[in-house]
Amino acid sequence: MKHFLLTVFFVLPMLLSAQTIGAPDRKPGEGEGPFDRLIIRGAILIDGTGGPASGPVDIVVENNTIVDIARVGVPKVAIDESKRPTLGKGKTKEIDATGKYVMPGLIDLHVHTGGAPKAPEAEYVYKLWMANGITTIRGVPFGDLEWSLNEKERSAKNEIVAPRMISFHRIGTGKEWKGRKILTPEEAKEWVRYAHKKGVDGLKLGSHRPEIMKAVLDEANALGMGSTAHLAQSGVAQMNAVDAARLGLTSMTHFYGLFESMYENNDVQPWPVDINYGDEQHRFGQVARQWNLVKPGGEKWNALLEEFLKLDFYINPTMTIYSAGRDVMRARNADWHEKYTLPSLMDFFSPSRTSHGAYWFDWTTEDEVAWKKYYQVWMQFLNEYKNMGGKVTLGSDSGFIYQLYGFGTILELEMFQEAGFHPLEVIRAATMHSAEEIFKPLKKPIEYGVIRPGLLADMIIVDENPLQNLKVLYGTGAVRLNDETAKVERVGGIEYTIKDGIIYDAKKLLSDVEAMVNKQKQERAGQ
Repeated sequence: MKHFLLTVFFVLPMLLSAQTIGAPDRKPGEGEGPFDRLIIRGAILIDGTGGPASGPVDIVVENNTIVDIARVGVPKVAIDESKRPTLGKGKTKEIDATGKYVMPGLIDLHVHTGGAPKAPEAEYVYKLWMANGITTIRGVPFGDLEWSLNEKERSAKNEIVAPRMISFHRIGTGKEWKGRKILTPEEAKEWVRYAHKKGVDGLKLGSHRPEIMKAVLDEANALGMGSTAHLAQSGVAQMNAVDAARLGLTSMTHFYGLFESMYENNDVQPWPVDINYGDEQHRFGQVARQWNLVKPGGEKWNALLEEFLKLDFYINPTMTIYSAGRDVMRARNADWHEKYTLPSLMDFFSPSRTSHGAYWFDWTTEDEVAWKKYYQVWMQFLNEYKNMGGKVTLGSDSGFIYQLYGFGTILELEMFQEAGFHPLEVIRAATMHSAEEIFKPLKKPIEYGVIRPGLLADMIIVDENPLQNLKVLYGTGAVRLNDETAKVERVGGIEYTIKDGIIYDAKKLLSDVEAMVNKQKQERAGQ
């Protein structure tokens, strides 16, 4: 019980903000469709499987399902119009995507939906996700259990502007469990059955003591529920990543428990003797000091890779959320903060003893060097696991540590490439493999995550090549010198985000977010 309580004490504070205000009903003009027949014409397709880009193609969607991908020509040759799919009758729509790139919508498997004081309204967060091409999100959790499930249902009915939602929760949550304690394996199983009946999709676990961990995973796996775990350092000495994987955990999120599974000459991290885990600069400053406790390519390293692969274990690293540790000045001054970060959220990011992740009390060059070295080793492990056939998936955990919703997800793509992933492997991790993590516990084939006939119409359209430069997926686009005008310009930014066959103007969504930010700035100026 001690380890369970420590996990709750140290991990849940990130969620202990006032409940987010649910998104307003979708207004007229917020998204077009779905259509009886929608055709995206002349696109260059990146299908999400890892295969090369190809085009021109016409992608045919009926209601919310892709029904055909017609190859309509070859590059640099005029298309024979007589061979193209026709619109037919009913409510129809064409998008001219000539020379543009179409790829699956991104699937972010680690999100939370803000909350006061930092981001009080869900609409702000949802529109940032959608504007950056994210069509499916997994809340771990989004917020309170009942609130999360209600927002999930509204999104499924397309009553709100929001990505598709998968709802994971921590054990012991829910109104009917308020005030109850989970002290025994049977009580843990009882809660899993309760959550399943309520409609919860899976579990966000901590580093619970072994008998509790086994009980919840046995029950969740029997019921077809997913599982991921933040294996907090407060309990990782008793439950690291390989311990949890052997008990049936589907995936790990972040890095906690990974290095601890393959220490060379230690059994627990050799913390400074004055460590106080409640001091977040101690917590986050010291964790990077693990970089030289493992041996890349060593016997324990390779054994862990092999065992994870054998267990079909998914790794959801969320590299983006800790990246400010390498260069806090860069993160604090990112391009998007001025227009799209609420002042209240920027306040939350600023150094504070009470805001989770605001641990820059006295951040030093030494701290940043340690984090840079830590990333080198961590990224090597992720890349080697991917090369062996292991599944590494997309997650961001934005809303903390100077990472803005949506933009942090695109940064994660860039960090995959930094780790050694080819851009096609980056997109596959963010789409097909992330979808497979969702559908694995259901023992069902994926329903989205790849652009293929028979799958749901979740796609993004961008006018620049993301394989050439992932930065064009940012809502702010990429900076480029125009040699014809000798002026610097921004290019890219997603043009359309399509979820469930409904077309959203991504730049209009960003404009809505900017208006929310300006409104809060004006309110503050008037105080």
